Amino acid sequence: MQLFERRLDSALSPRARPLACQMALALALALALAAGTGSAAPAAAPAPAPARKGPEGGGGAAPGDAFEWRHHDNRELAEVLRDVHRRCPNVTRVYALSEASVLGEPLYVIEFAARPGAHQLYVPEFKYVGNMHGNEVLGRELLLGLANYLCDRLREGDRDIERLVHLTRIHLLPSMNPDGWQAATDAGGRDYLTGRYNNRSVDLNRNFPDLDRIVFSNEEAQLGPNDHLLDQVDRLNEPIQPETRAVIRLIMQVPFVLSANLHGGDLVANYPYDYSRSGAPQEYSRSPDDLTFRHLAHAYADKHATMAKANRRGCGRDGYNFGKQGGITNGAAWYSVQGGMQDFNYLSSNDFEITLELSCDKYPPASQLKQEWENNKDALLHFMWQVHIGIKGRVTDAETGQPLPNTAIHVRNVTAGRDSAINHDVRSVHGGDYWRLLTPGEYVVTALHEGYEPESRRVIITNEPEHAEAPRLDFRLRPLRSDPFKGLDGDTDINELPEVPTNREYAEVMQGRLKRRWPFLLPRAIGGF
Repeated sequence: MQLFERRLDSALSPRARPLACQMALALALALALAAGTGSAAPAAAPAPAPARKGPEGGGGAAPGDAFEWRHHDNRELAEVLRDVHRRCPNVTRVYALSEASVLGEPLYVIEFAARPGAHQLYVPEFKYVGNMHGNEVLGRELLLGLANYLCDRLREGDRDIERLVHLTRIHLLPSMNPDGWQAATDAGGRDYLTGRYNNRSVDLNRNFPDLDRIVFSNEEAQLGPNDHLLDQVDRLNEPIQPETRAVIRLIMQVPFVLSANLHGGDLVANYPYDYSRSGAPQEYSRSPDDLTFRHLAHAYADKHATMAKANRRGCGRDGYNFGKQGGITNGAAWYSVQGGMQDFNYLSSNDFEITLELSCDKYPPASQLKQEWENNKDALLHFMWQVHIGIKGRVTDAETGQPLPNTAIHVRNVTAGRDSAINHDVRSVHGGDYWRLLTPGEYVVTALHEGYEPESRRVIITNEPEHAEAPRLDFRLRPLRSDPFKGLDGDTDINELPEVPTNREYAEVMQGRLKRRWPFLLPRAIGGF
């Protein structure tokens, strides 16, 4: 893996020759391969390294002390997570992502689950990511507070939190950009831009491979896939940063269903697409799951204390109040973003992600943090429950009972007489299990896997009662006969036969392409990250 990284970093340097395009695809293919390596969890976190103090640094809370609402420096962040794990050891795990920041700060995650450390059948994966822009710090503190709150409530026997953790695997990444946080803090936390970028002056929310361009091209040509598009990446806009690489690997390793990244500077829930189809700086850019994304954005905004209120004060120089439109916005309708994390999640994996702008002030004073927690607590909890809307199930071979990973789950909305395809498929994961987020209505769900007869089922979704797990819709697919016409009578019209699915096994495709192009990458790339 180190050899791979050295050659990759070299190829993607500003002085790189045209091979950079090919190596960009190599990165995409290698990362996609990680999705097929099973549910191996990232390594447990090492002991936190010393970090510089923030403006309210101090020595941090001693283990067992009550959580304190203030700005925690990078060392104290790790201490808070470790203290939560010490108090709730059976349902938590602290780990670090595969790469540290540019300056070597680990990117720590705390996981809550009934069985931490591994994916479980039918248990959806959820994540919150904070502090992607280093000077937008509220999300960082909210996630530390959320981790502490979940542990406290579990210890107190809160039945709703117990059910949430039992039914969901939750990952909290408080800071994706600890170097930017330090720069913003060293500058007093008052500059609008200082600390936004990582230590190489790169905006991490413009640094992901641009999959919008690919899906828009596929839509225009009316061919090509509409999901899991990493293998189609042929160029990068700029070198992938270590923080971005670490998060991409996490996305490829863990089959996330729902997530949100937490920002600051406004008060609105922002949903895909972030990038405009025409290239215009502002236009509504509708995804195939626009109804579901609008529901998810409202799920947060409506539970927030003020986000959806039409009579609250607006943010920014123009003072616009997104509460007048329910506290939500389409990303590109606000302003177009290329290379953002939100759209990357949706187009590279099964993960539906939205972006949450949580405060007009990017770096609020410590005295406001407790009130911001009260403003956001119910919304943070309610949004996590949205990972259970729609349906879930498992796809298996009808004859052997073996799971069928990488089965495409295609959905048509047939509510109230309509008949429209949702042109974004999700795929079953390693154990054959899948999750499909949907709003209330009637749908026809089809499971398609190469070499098997497709199967369609009609289902009515209510998403009731609230905070309940999704109903199961399992598929048992029958293998196709070697001769599809054998046994048919002579009057059968072959044009009426069901169409055989053409999607191939994802990992097999990736491995074959990688081996043909760059065989020296294969031994280390396949083993996972």
